[in-house]
Amino acid sequence: MENYATIIVVLTLLVALLAVADKYKLPTPILLVLSGLAIGFVPSMPAITLDPAVVFLIFLPPILYDAASNTDWHDFKSEFRPIATLAIALVIFTTGAVAITSYFLIPGFTWPLAFVLGAIVSPPDAVAATTITKGLGLNKKVVTILEGESLLNDASALIAYRFSVAAIGTGSFIVWQAGIDFLLVVAGGTLMGAVVGSIFVIVHKKILDNSIISTSLSLLTPFVAYLAAEYFHVSGILSVVCAGLVISRRAPDVFSYQTRIRHRAVWDTLIFLLNGFVFILIGLQLRSILADLKQYSVMELMLYGALVSGITILIRIFWVLGAGVLTSAVGNNRKESANRWDKDTWKNVAIVAWTGTRGVVSLATALALPLTVGAVALPQRSLILFIAFVVIFATLVIQGISLPLLLKILKVKPQDTTEGDERALRLSITHSVLNFIDVELTGKISDVTRTQVKKQYIDMIESLKERERMAKSDATITIELSPEHELTRAQSEINKFQRKLLIEFHQAGTFEQTALRQYEQKLDLEELLFSRTKKKSLNKMK
Repeated sequence: MENYATIIVVLTLLVALLAVADKYKLPTPILLVLSGLAIGFVPSMPAITLDPAVVFLIFLPPILYDAASNTDWHDFKSEFRPIATLAIALVIFTTGAVAITSYFLIPGFTWPLAFVLGAIVSPPDAVAATTITKGLGLNKKVVTILEGESLLNDASALIAYRFSVAAIGTGSFIVWQAGIDFLLVVAGGTLMGAVVGSIFVIVHKKILDNSIISTSLSLLTPFVAYLAAEYFHVSGILSVVCAGLVISRRAPDVFSYQTRIRHRAVWDTLIFLLNGFVFILIGLQLRSILADLKQYSVMELMLYGALVSGITILIRIFWVLGAGVLTSAVGNNRKESANRWDKDTWKNVAIVAWTGTRGVVSLATALALPLTVGAVALPQRSLILFIAFVVIFATLVIQGISLPLLLKILKVKPQDTTEGDERALRLSITHSVLNFIDVELTGKISDVTRTQVKKQYIDMIESLKERERMAKSDATITIELSPEHELTRAQSEINKFQRKLLIEFHQAGTFEQTALRQYEQKLDLEELLFSRTKKKSLNKMK
């Protein structure tokens, strides 16, 4: 009951803090970590203890699934080479560098313990990266690479973590065997995620009109993908990410507008609570961790934390700048007319090199460390947790706060191609709708109805062109639904046609994912209004 009451208090504080962050435009993860740190040292605040065995299952699957579901598949695919290089090669290199540093410079660290620490602090976090960079107007390639890297690197880091923990118990670590196991675990996790995602796509299509069941299934998907992969001893994290990407790719044609509206509300709330709770938890853990480290002086602890943090940050900077990963990816350019990548390549490389924020994954991985190995307490567990906390603090708070300053020093101007892409999308759809009305609806509706329906789209084209000329704020398509049966039927056919176009654009990657989803959301709300108007008309007729 004590933990239960503490959790309720923490969640209450979480909601209040997030309201403050939203009002004053503060970086949410940083505010929550600092608040958790302050709350954790309140004398009357009991420590929250979580079973390490369930940390992975409770927090990581839904958080990573949501991040994968919101990833633009076409952008992810086009930038896969730099993403994979950062997510696999850099993570393994960072794990090794931290392990070597820890083994030789931190007393009491064996090789397995050193590799455990390296695996914990090596992967940048998807949630932290997205939240820290939000609203800064970074180059689209930079955002895609940072978010994509954070999705894939969890799998490689957690696999290294698993092998290192196993080596603590056995006392041995065979590199070639670990390499083979790594390939099998990655391939198996990818395959399992693709299978689970495909099965859920089929199921969602069968229950297209039942938004409650469909939303409930979406909540189960990450846990099913994770547990199925773990049952076969392959990567559960990679399975979750792959399942999310598969469903994201098919989302426009397997979810009804009712499901999307409900889905967004439920998942936004769930991820809001999970992320917030975990970031506060980062700060809350420090007091109990320090209580187990009385044999070390404050200077020793800070030295070890600063040492590992410095290696973690510097390795990323040298890797990204030295290897020129992003520079070599310029040739993979997609059709982005507003992209200034070739002019500012070195600036974007510097931003990626500096933005290696750690967060939820590192904390969850550290908390999941077993309390015992066999019948013996896991050596150095508290010290590993403390160092992981310092690395999270250094990369999340220090690097996160300094990122806007770095952008100012580099004179990077905010970029926002979403408005232009959304305008182009609406113009394309509106022209196609006018052609559809003239070709497909001729003979099905009267000339008067056709003229009335076409007028709003002709007006919209003029409005969009005016927006382009004057760079004014977004205009919205307002469809006045008429109770007349013919006009209602015509509008219904037009909406179906627009949805078909959106699916085609989504599959082809013609427009940015953000613009497509905004327009899809507009259609969802219009269709909801349309369905309610139709019901009222039917009730009046009865």
